[in-house]
Amino acid sequence: MSKPVATTDQSHLKYEDIHFVDTQKPVWNYSLFTDVDVKNFQNGTHYSLYKLFGNKQLSVLDTAGTYFAVWAPNATYVSVTGHFNEWDKASHPLSVRADNSGIWEGFIPNLKKGEAYKYHIIGYKGLELFKGDPFAHYWELRPSTASITWDTNYEWKDEEWMQKRKQHNALNAPWNVYEMHLASWMRPDRTNEESYNSYSYIADRLVPYLKEMNFTHVEFMPVMEHPFDGSWGYQGTGYFAPTSRFGDPQAFAYLVDQLHQADIGVILDWVPSHFPYDAHGLFMFDGTHTYEYADMRKGYHPDWNSYIFNYKRGEVKSFLISSARFWYEQFHA
Repeated sequence: MSKPVATTDQSHLKYEDIHFVDTQKPVWNYSLFTDVDVKNFQNGTHYSLYKLFGNKQLSVLDTAGTYFAVWAPNATYVSVTGHFNEWDKASHPLSVRADNSGIWEGFIPNLKKGEAYKYHIIGYKGLELFKGDPFAHYWELRPSTASITWDTNYEWKDEEWMQKRKQHNALNAPWNVYEMHLASWMRPDRTNEESYNSYSYIADRLVPYLKEMNFTHVEFMPVMEHPFDGSWGYQGTGYFAPTSRFGDPQAFAYLVDQLHQADIGVILDWVPSHFPYDAHGLFMFDGTHTYEYADMRKGYHPDWNSYIFNYKRGEVKSFLISSARFWYEQFHA
């Protein structure tokens, strides 16, 4: 098993402290990656990729904007398209790193939080694709399929729970688990599958119910973003995003926070086994088999009509481990 490459602390240095940033272009050259980050990503030993990939709202040379980074190793061209540029495929191209990592990146000045976007990718053998961001934290409500520039910032109030989380979740501790599907639980209109409660509405009603019934934990069936309601979340496209069916990431954080403040643990079903073939998702991400096995004897799940992650690929290992860590670090699961 590969060991993580040792990290040198350069946190006091920003990209612009070392490199020239060309501010005359619509997309500025910029990077959050160090050489060590790239090596660990490739080796399958990077466990916090969500801090680097996706969209990040930050300030470069005193200019607010959004940094984008996406892995598309078989692409020959990647750009960011969205409402902000009228979905123009040519106006905001990203730059590929020169280290053969397949990472495309760049900073778009004055692009703020809340913008819908997709990556326009010219991939293997010239195949043209429009893909959502695998690391996005927020997506449009289905049937729309664009990612949204967003963050996971939230002011948590569950410090007491977090201090005793290890004891609460110990295998020798008492467990009484309530498993639930958020979309089905107390649906506002049971005859209308388009009707949903919000995360906050669920929090206000779920907490007293669980306390009354003496449950120690609640287990949510997959909350990760997914395109098809009938999958119950078990065929996901957003491994770093709570579904927008019930609200934004901060609203989901509020739900978890309220449960923790009531001494109720939160378990999340997480599906690192297979994903659907939806055009905006992970399948054939850059025109060929990037996230899934190329050999369909390994890469295709006939029972679920879905595709299986290539666990032998270091970058995919880093992606999946980072996803697992994301949910317990960013959302305190």
